Amino acid sequence: MIRIKSALMAAGLLLAPLGVAQAAAPAAAPAAAAPVAADAKDAAQTVETTIGTSKPDPMIGQPIEGQIGLQPQVTENGRYAAWMHNSILTPIMIGIALLVLGLLGYVIVRFRRAANPVPSKVTHNTLLEVLWTGIPVLILVVIGVPSIKLLAAQFEPAPKEAVTLKAIGAQWLWNYEYPDYGVEFSSNMLSDEAAAKAGEPRTLGVDNRVVLPVNTPIRLLTTATDVIHSWAVPAFWLKLDAVPGRINELSFKVEKTGVYYGQCSELCGIKHGYMPIAVEVVSREDFDKWVVAKGGSLTKADAETAAAPAAEAAAPAPAAPVAAAPAAAAPATK
Repeated sequence: MIRIKSALMAAGLLLAPLGVAQAAAPAAAPAAAAPVAADAKDAAQTVETTIGTSKPDPMIGQPIEGQIGLQPQVTENGRYAAWMHNSILTPIMIGIALLVLGLLGYVIVRFRRAANPVPSKVTHNTLLEVLWTGIPVLILVVIGVPSIKLLAAQFEPAPKEAVTLKAIGAQWLWNYEYPDYGVEFSSNMLSDEAAAKAGEPRTLGVDNRVVLPVNTPIRLLTTATDVIHSWAVPAFWLKLDAVPGRINELSFKVEKTGVYYGQCSELCGIKHGYMPIAVEVVSREDFDKWVVAKGGSLTKADAETAAAPAAEAAAPAPAAPVAAAPAAAAPATK
């Protein structure tokens, strides 16, 4: 009997390391995940250093020395406004200027004192009065109809899926919030030395750019903490006042990637000219990476979609039955 008990105890001792090894095997998995987490962190840092620091194109999104016309427009409203400026307003202004100068020259020559020793006593001319009343009315109609269309388009509400950007003006910087993603930061003008080193235009470069996705509706909200400011980017055909205690809203959609600059366009104090705006427009994929790199999260819908597979992957973890196997050897030790 003693030999049988000894044999059973020896068998139990031989089987015990196998049970311990089986129980310890799942614990090795988290160690393998460490390099993956490190790689993800490194990737996030790489994204953060590349997105938001792209080199600007000197021909778009910023003023050009000697430029006469508007900046190249990259929004639908901007392109419509540029067409209106180039095809309607400019020809009308040039036509009126030439007409007035021509009439002035004609009157100076035709009705000079030497040619008319006896002054005219004409009191009215019905045809002329109809013309100089009717023609201005037609000009106003030609200008007004497309202007009303453009004005209405600028204040169309943003769709539900729009990305919300909140710009908060302060003396003398901009604070930005992305309420949908939990990202917020401040943006200050770079010094001349830092701007030159980074390849940024003077007084337009900032330490933190706004990053927006291309071809995506944007809901812009503006307010201020002290005095009235104005968030304006010429290439977007966009100018929206930031008023303390009030939230203004506009929507737009940028159609081309790149870096675009603007400035505060409301006199706000001694450093009004030192409140630049820099916007980098990237692909939607890069925008999502930038949000993650900034410590933000995706939208609620995306978060719920991503959470479902994660919950399913976390569910199969029945380690308890494996750990319970060594307990069955307890009766054999009695």
